[in-house]
Amino acid sequence: MNESVRSTTPSVIIIGTGFGGLCMAIQLRNAGIETFTLLEKASGVGGTWRDNTYPGAACDVQSHLYSFSFEPKHDWSRKFGLQPEILGYMQHCVEKYDLAAHIRFNKEVASAAFNEATNTWTVTTTDGESLTADVIVTATGQLNQPARPHIPGLDTFAGTTFHSARWDHSHDLNGKNVGVIGTGASAIQFVPEIVPRVRALSLFQRSAAWVLPKPDRAFYQWEQALFQKVPAWDRIYRSLIYWKNESRALAFTRFNSLLELFAWQARRFARHQVRDSEKYRHLIPDYKIGCKRILISNDWYSAVDQSHVELVTTGIERVVEDGVVTTDGALHRLDTIILGTGFAASDFLSPIKITGRDGVSLNQAWATGSEAYKGIAVSGFPNLFMLYGPNTNLAHNSIVYMLESQVRYILGCINTLATPGTAMDVKPDRLRAFSEGVQTKLKDSVWESGCHSWYLDSDGKNTVNWPGFTFTYRKATREVNPDDYEFLRPSI
Repeated sequence: MNESVRSTTPSVIIIGTGFGGLCMAIQLRNAGIETFTLLEKASGVGGTWRDNTYPGAACDVQSHLYSFSFEPKHDWSRKFGLQPEILGYMQHCVEKYDLAAHIRFNKEVASAAFNEATNTWTVTTTDGESLTADVIVTATGQLNQPARPHIPGLDTFAGTTFHSARWDHSHDLNGKNVGVIGTGASAIQFVPEIVPRVRALSLFQRSAAWVLPKPDRAFYQWEQALFQKVPAWDRIYRSLIYWKNESRALAFTRFNSLLELFAWQARRFARHQVRDSEKYRHLIPDYKIGCKRILISNDWYSAVDQSHVELVTTGIERVVEDGVVTTDGALHRLDTIILGTGFAASDFLSPIKITGRDGVSLNQAWATGSEAYKGIAVSGFPNLFMLYGPNTNLAHNSIVYMLESQVRYILGCINTLATPGTAMDVKPDRLRAFSEGVQTKLKDSVWESGCHSWYLDSDGKNTVNWPGFTFTYRKATREVNPDDYEFLRPSI
């Protein structure tokens, strides 16, 4: 790139190298922009697919849709990708699009502060290094900070404790008495994998999950060959998956009664796999299906039904040196405790300290709940753009589709900053109107039907989910409207 282009091209720092960060970097390169750096806190790319290496880790979105539209993979081994294969796909993208030179590993971001005199951001890493850029794109995701439960005495346990997102592969579970706290999306994958190995398993369940059969199988070689030799079929197959998944948005956001068909299917599935009537009773939720994340698994119910698996539904009072004490006074003696307690999904950008105009922190701006214009921009934080920000999560389709929409919008924002030193700050009234519209639509959704889930923040506000179709979101982010923003010039 010649120097005249360099001088008018904004410099960009991308935080994170999961699907969002890699997509942003690839599209910057495709647009001829080379003035970007990716900061990664770990030693490799992949985000949640690098961190979650627990046994059985897999995706609950079909492989052909859980991948970039511009980079199809024809030889997926299964309909639903396994963690090693998804991570391998992401590493392939880094190599193919020559991103390695732009990535700085082991660079965890501690803070980012906006300089109003120069309209630049100063990013400080935990090792004390400072970097300056015109634009920051956060791609830290919503599933990057493991949620550790606040259970009295947890740190006093004499055995081995670890979170499922930080799986201790050096610890041998064979013949051990294992306790699993939590029955969410991770637990339903790793529990069936470890049940045959452990001596006994105590499964501590706060609330049951709705679990449906997973329509998964290995692809035949002739199917993989067809995807490769007839690219049009690959695109048609992906499109069929997309529209099938997309149709479910109506059930989640408007016509909740449609979900009762899935509830009937889940009960029927459990009845066929669970012989123990008492376990069956506790495995069927008492809340409306869809209020919490619906899970898919073919071996969850049969694993819990095993005689050496105890389903504990009594609340946990405390942890002691040799196990877990429940509120009925019973001691469950354990060698190992695995925390399947999910992530702090509503703590966006945590633990990074972000400071915008007038010294206002992002925590202050979000005192009444996280919100962002189109899930991407926050008033008072010019040239700060978020991927997978507030209210852009899905319960029915692929987040990769949403990320591609956001990346295109952010690229449009960057293209409006061709004049050196310019910064764009979304107008407060535009952010307010957008956020109010989102919350109004959420009132009709199944997520507001009364249960407590990770979709809700501590005040009960849904700051996570998008209340509609993904194609309406794509339409809303197709173009940047300059009237939505205040444009700032540097004072020096």
